[in-house]
Amino acid sequence: MAEIGRRCERAVVTAYRELRRAGTDDLAAFQSCTTLYRIHHPEAGLSEARALVSEWIDHHITRSSTGATRGCEC
Repeated sequence: MAEIGRRCERAVVTAYRELRRAGTDDLAAFQSCTTLYRIHHPEAGLSEARALVSEWIDHHITRSSTGATRGCEC
């Protein structure tokens, strides 16, 4: 796994992996990670959070890609 530079992105991807590994279903893990993102970024709307979390999960977990993704600068 490549190093993820953004703290919130790394937190979201790590949380999703751990929740799934522990047996949490996909939707519940996704919703938890969306909440986690919004804790890091309370200014983000729900739609924005869902879009970024979805993109990060797809990028890092589904596709196992290592390139940069869009998002915040934290």
